[in-house]
Amino acid sequence: MATDFEFIVIGRGMMGAAAARHLTLEGKRVALIGPEEPADRLAHQGVFASHYDEARITRTFDDNPVWSQLASRSIERYDELESRSGIRFYTEAGCLFSTPLPGEQGYMARAVAVSKHLNLDVEVIASEKLAARFPHMRFPEGHSGYYERRNAGYVNPRALVRAQALMAERQGARLVAETAVAVLPGAAGVEVRTAGGRAYTAGKVLVAAGGFTNLCGLLPQPVDMRATARTIVFFELDERRQAEFSAMPSTVVFAERDEDLVYILPPVRYPDGKIYLKIGGDSEKTAFEDLPSIGGWFRSDGDVEEARKLERIAVSLMPGLEGAPTTSGACIASFTRTTYPYIGFTSSPDVAVLTGGNFVAAKCSDELGRLGARLIIDGALSESDFAEELRPVFL
Repeated sequence: MATDFEFIVIGRGMMGAAAARHLTLEGKRVALIGPEEPADRLAHQGVFASHYDEARITRTFDDNPVWSQLASRSIERYDELESRSGIRFYTEAGCLFSTPLPGEQGYMARAVAVSKHLNLDVEVIASEKLAARFPHMRFPEGHSGYYERRNAGYVNPRALVRAQALMAERQGARLVAETAVAVLPGAAGVEVRTAGGRAYTAGKVLVAAGGFTNLCGLLPQPVDMRATARTIVFFELDERRQAEFSAMPSTVVFAERDEDLVYILPPVRYPDGKIYLKIGGDSEKTAFEDLPSIGGWFRSDGDVEEARKLERIAVSLMPGLEGAPTTSGACIASFTRTTYPYIGFTSSPDVAVLTGGNFVAAKCSDELGRLGARLIIDGALSESDFAEELRPVFL
C-alpha cells in the first residue's frame, strides 16, 4: 500500500522543523505537521510551543562535551541557513559567564575542563577586571568571568523556525498547519490523524512535540521526561537604557548553588515594536502531567512570586534597570532522566521520538534535527552521533 509520504515529522518547533529540513536535503518526501503560533494566546485552547520568543542564548561553552559539540555543529551551519533562507536569526553578541571561582567540582569546574579538552576560545577575566570590561553590570563580589566572544550570542527562535520550515518547504516538504492527535502504526505504514479530522500516512513518523510529547497520546509508550514551569521577566527599555545595555553579551550569572543561576538576554526588539531585556532562572516549582494544566500555564504570565524575585535580581545586577516597566511570561523546560535529548525509536519500529531540550537545546536544535533525520533514514544513530547518550528512556 502506497503512503502519502516517506516520513512525517510531528511538531513545528525548533527540533521538528530542523528535522524536516534535513530530511528534504536527502530528497525525501516529507510532511511537517504542527499548528501555527496562536494569534490570541489567552483564548487558545490547543497546544503551544516554547519557541514563541525572540531571543535564546547560544554558545559552545558547556559543562558537558556532548552538549558542547551539539551546539558547535549547529552554530557552524547558522550562516548557511541564514544565507539560503534570507532570514536572519543569529546575533553574535558573545556569551559571558559570571561565577564564583570554580572549585574542584560543580558546573563551572566541569565547563572549564570541557573548554580545555575541546580547545574552545573562552577568555578568562579576573574579578578585578570584570567591571571595567562590562560596565553595565554590578557583579557579585568575588566573581570572575568566562567570556566566549565568537560563535556565541543569541538566536531568535521564531525566526530560526521560520528559516527551517521555509527551506524544508522549498526543498519539497509539505507543511501541514494542523495539530496531530493520533499516531497509528500498522502493517503498511503509520497513519497520523489531526484535530481537523484529516489523516496522513507515511513509512515512518518522528514525534518532536517538545513538552507536549507525553501529553497528547502520540507515542506507544511515554518517555521518562518531565515538563516543568519556567517564568521569565521582560524589562522595557527606553532610549537611554537601550544605549546603556546595547553592547552587552548574553550573560549567565551563577550564585553559590548552581541551580540558583539566572540568564540574561541583551536588548531585543519584540513583535510589539518595543525593546526588551529578558531575564530568567532555573528554579522549578511545577511539573505538568496533563493538557489542561500545561495549557493554563502557557496562557498565564508565569509565577508572580518568581517574577518579583527575578526583577530584584536583575536590578541588583544591572542598576540601570531600576524603574523600567516590567512584564512577565510563562515558558516550559523539558528534562529527561539522562540529561540528554532523546532521539530513538519507540516500541514501534516505525515511530521515533525527538525531544528533551533540558533547558539548553535552542542553541543546538539544528544538529538535533539532523540527528532525528539520520535516525529515521538509517534506522539508528552512529557512535559519532552520540547514539548511546541520546538513547530514549521509556516508562
